Amino acid sequence: MDLQTAEIKVKELQTLLNQYNYEYHVLDQPSVPDSEYDRLLKELIEIETQYPELKTTDSPTQRVGGEILDMFEKVQHQSQMLSLGNAFNEQDLRDFDRRVRQSAGENVSYVCELKIDGLAVSLRYEEGLFVLGATRGDGSIGENITANLRTIRSIPLRLNKDLSMEVRGEAFMPKRSFEALNKLKAEKGEDAFANPRNAAAGSLRQLDPRIAASRNLDVFLYGVSDTGETGVESHSEALDLLDTLGFKTNKERKKCANIEEVLEFIEKWTSERPNLVYDIDGIVIKVDSLDQQQELGTTAKSPRWAIAYKFPAEEVVTTLKSIELSVGRTGVITPTAILEPVRVAGTTVQRASLHNEDLIREKDIKMGDQVVIKKAGDIIPEVVNVLAERRTGEEVEFHMPTHCPECESELVRLDGEVALRCINPKCPAQIREGLIHFVSRNAMNIDGLGEKVISQLFSKNLIQDVADIYKLTFEQLIGLERMGEKSANNLLEAIEASKVNSLEKLLFGLGIRHVGAKVAKTLAQQFVQMDELMNAGYEQLTAINEIGEKMADSIVSYFELEEARALIDELKAAGVNMEYTGPKRVSIEQSESIFAGKTVVLTGKLEKLKRNEAKDKIEALGGNVSGSVSKKTDIVIAGEDAGSKLAKAQELGIEIWDEERLIEELNV
Repeated sequence: MDLQTAEIKVKELQTLLNQYNYEYHVLDQPSVPDSEYDRLLKELIEIETQYPELKTTDSPTQRVGGEILDMFEKVQHQSQMLSLGNAFNEQDLRDFDRRVRQSAGENVSYVCELKIDGLAVSLRYEEGLFVLGATRGDGSIGENITANLRTIRSIPLRLNKDLSMEVRGEAFMPKRSFEALNKLKAEKGEDAFANPRNAAAGSLRQLDPRIAASRNLDVFLYGVSDTGETGVESHSEALDLLDTLGFKTNKERKKCANIEEVLEFIEKWTSERPNLVYDIDGIVIKVDSLDQQQELGTTAKSPRWAIAYKFPAEEVVTTLKSIELSVGRTGVITPTAILEPVRVAGTTVQRASLHNEDLIREKDIKMGDQVVIKKAGDIIPEVVNVLAERRTGEEVEFHMPTHCPECESELVRLDGEVALRCINPKCPAQIREGLIHFVSRNAMNIDGLGEKVISQLFSKNLIQDVADIYKLTFEQLIGLERMGEKSANNLLEAIEASKVNSLEKLLFGLGIRHVGAKVAKTLAQQFVQMDELMNAGYEQLTAINEIGEKMADSIVSYFELEEARALIDELKAAGVNMEYTGPKRVSIEQSESIFAGKTVVLTGKLEKLKRNEAKDKIEALGGNVSGSVSKKTDIVIAGEDAGSKLAKAQELGIEIWDEERLIEELNV
């Protein structure tokens, strides 16, 4: 077979195999037997082997798993992947409905979808071709798992339209695949996975894509990150669009006219849940209208237009054997129940937080009690109540200590607080927990430097503060348990890569009291340079809307400490970035830009600016970029082939610009 003939044959085989794959894995309506699919795939592999130049990234042969990776690279999502707020009962849902109607009006409809218990993923397509797949990560930055996602046969490698878009979904392991995997693990004498969710997550975070390919994963797509160029005006239309493009969506969804229909849908699936061939842990409820979604907006963590109803938690009975104490990074002493191991919601539970002494007294918990355990939100184990009627008289009452279990310093209870604290700044437990916090995902995000490695380094006196992390050597790391040459080199690379993090990551990692991730970003955007923040006074801090008196006191007090300033100097010397490198938001009061305080919609194709670039520049000048046109829209930027959004803007009499006007106002 010559090259020209081979090229024609490859295209023919790719088209046929992609069609058969779609019929089998998306529609669940195979038109040919497996043997025919396998025969054609073998023929395609043989031709591509003979003519490697004909192999394309969207070829069906690319689903079997590629080369082993060294590590997962970090990728920026085009728009943030927000988590959902939770509802646990009917009243929570009615409260959600009331809040929605107060803001968006009485004419609100919802879309209910099954909440798949898997791993959230983002898929990016360029001109119809699948180019990037990532985990949710911290919502802004995830891990590139494209090679593993290619092995999921229900993910199209090429769309049936040449669209550029980013879509969101949930990758999961069907119950049948989970049972087969655990059976294989048992035959090999390996530990079984606790549940399908853990198995799916573990499969997609394998550095060898061939392992993921062998696990028979699946996916449901549930959203488009930016509907700007699609012309859809509702979430239900977006789901229908995903269907037409060749994606697999969950058909067990319903558009509900009111909250009563939502409650009926939930009641139905609460009883029918066991009959599904995959795990679900709740129902997701979303406002259908995209205009209303935009009007409702989001908080820092979750949208106000959606909520996740979590199924009632499974409850089991076990014995509370003892109570163990731990010291957190802020010195808080937390009691933890040590339990007789018991299976709850798919995993074995041996520990449950008791939070504080007041809770132990309130629930009358004694060591040796029979207790009822559940997982809050199917995730966090907690003691529900004590079965006092089963007591034998041998149970032992628990008393909180007067001194720190780690450093023996006297414990104190600060005014207005329930918790006991160790206030010794040199307490080893606090230092260790602070180190773990510093390297965590939302802080400096150093891959490979988890709790176990930190504990080893700390116990060997190789690190005593966060600056010591940047002094670690290959020789020191290779001496740790389960640390080979490759792992040590990868960890050193991850440490080096963390030096370029934007300032807000470092600020959050320092563990300043009352400074969470959102406040850290606000401070970084406002002051830009670490030195500017270190020298800021109380009045300067409280002048920022998001910074309250307690936060300001805490920040000023922290940077007044000689130890804190010395630590910053050490980090500077190690080459850690001390500057905010993200887009700087200008306050409406400070900005002289025409965009300040305005809501802007981008629609159609821009020729000279990338959409994300335009969005960042507008927001940096105090504007707000929206995904849909409404009465609250101030300006619509219309590029080529602008469709329904342009028509709606004209209908509402909204100011319309072309790209040239945008460039002129941005001064680029």
